[in-house]
Order: sequence, then C-alpha cells, then structure tokens
Amino acid sequence: MLIMRTTLTIDDDLVRELREKAYKTGSPFKEVVNKVIRVGLKQIDNQTPSKPYKCKSYSLGYPPSADLDHALDLADRLESEEIARKLSLRK
Repeated sequence: MLIMRTTLTIDDDLVRELREKAYKTGSPFKEVVNKVIRVGLKQIDNQTPSKPYKCKSYSLGYPPSADLDHALDLADRLESEEIARKLSLRK
C-alpha cells in the first residue's frame, strides 16, 4: 500500500468531530480521518440516482389583460395605485 502525505484544509467543526471520535475510540486521528473518507467514498458510490423532479403544469386560461411583455409598466401602475390608495386613507 502506497502512503502519501498531503495537506488538507478541514473546517473547524469537522476537526472537532474527528478529534472527538478519535478520543472516544482511542484511535489515532489520521486513522479516523482515513476511515471517514473511505466510508464517505463507499456511500457516494452506492447512491442510487434520484428521479428528476417534475412539476405538473396547469393552464391558467386565457392570458390576463395585462401585457406581460411590459411587466415593469404593470408593476409601476400597481405601485402608483397603491400609493394613491394609502394617501386617500390619510385624509
């Protein structure tokens, strides 16, 4: 078996968990890291591909009276109407 030394950057929370696992099992840190990597690789290989999500589409009927090509104009008109409504309530 070829042993290779390498440098990894491991997130702090993972290091804490790995060190805790090493302490509880009495195993060396590097042995725990290698074991976790092996288990993770096997799990990735054994995953069954999930079915792609499909969303049913429903007809909304005839297109609305607003021209959706000019949605910003519609939004501006609706906002102006809402501002006018709020101002009329202040009177």
